[in-house]
Amino acid sequence: MIRQLNIPIVYDGLEFEEGLKLDVLVEDLVICELKALENINPVWEAQILSHLKLTGKRLGYLINFNVPLIKNGIRRFVM
Repeated sequence: MIRQLNIPIVYDGLEFEEGLKLDVLVEDLVICELKALENINPVWEAQILSHLKLTGKRLGYLINFNVPLIKNGIRRFVM
């Protein structure tokens, strides 16, 4: 498991080393974005989809811990 992994962004031949940062990468296969907020922001969904595209990974989870039942705070994304 790797935490706070920087994902470089390459655009038009330029590489930006500190482009995006993902919360957790599990077994070099699964991206997990962790949140603990009351309201869900649609930007988070776009964030995890961007992480999946930039890394070439296929599976990601958006996990919000600020819910009464944790199963209600988990969203799965597959590319």
